[in-house]
Amino acid sequence: MDRAERPQKTAMIIARRIIADIEREGLRPGDRLPPERVMLEQYQVGRGTLRESLRYLELSGALSIKPGPGGGPTVQKPDGSHLMTGLGLLLQFEESPFGTIVEARVGLEPLMARMAAERRTEEHRLGLAEAVRAMEERLDDLEVFLAANRRFHNTIAWASGNALFGHLVDAMDGVFVGAGLGVAYPQRIRAKVVEDDLAIYTAIADGDPDAAEGAMRAHVSQWTSYLREKFPDELSRPIAWNVMR
Repeated sequence: MDRAERPQKTAMIIARRIIADIEREGLRPGDRLPPERVMLEQYQVGRGTLRESLRYLELSGALSIKPGPGGGPTVQKPDGSHLMTGLGLLLQFEESPFGTIVEARVGLEPLMARMAAERRTEEHRLGLAEAVRAMEERLDDLEVFLAANRRFHNTIAWASGNALFGHLVDAMDGVFVGAGLGVAYPQRIRAKVVEDDLAIYTAIADGDPDAAEGAMRAHVSQWTSYLREKFPDELSRPIAWNVMR
């Protein structure tokens, strides 16, 4: 039976109803849900089913559950860590190598840069400028440099105006970086990255989609060639969920 044809568990149906009610009632992160006795009556299910529903929503990041008196479920906003965990598990079961993530970014990032040039806000522009400045000023500090470079690419993903790109890049970045792959970035490579990122930033700031897409395509192509030439074993290494931080 295809997954789409499988009957949904009652707990999953109730979880969807809870989310629909959260949205309908305009609840925000930090707002508490009704007590268990009220929810049992509201959803007409047993205690075990309700708790399974709440536990699923907690694992998905939509709720936090505090045990004991005065506790209970509280609305929270999911973050990229939940998508990162799910993506990592899916790719591990597919026996996908880390090169899978590199290939995906080569395909996606030029489009994101084009869209960012069309849709970026002043806040995004300032964020990109700050990231480039941090890379330039701390070229000799690998940890600071890499963190600033990740901010640069993540900001572009969010500046695209497409939230899926933002969350997806956050998740892919988490899987790749969290594995602690032994990829070296000597200072000459860092200097080239700064040069590339400055060209990408300028095109996005100028609102030039063609230039932004072209600059990003050249950058990710060069980056991928470097990784394939210098670190083929790391890219062919299977993704393993248990190595992610």
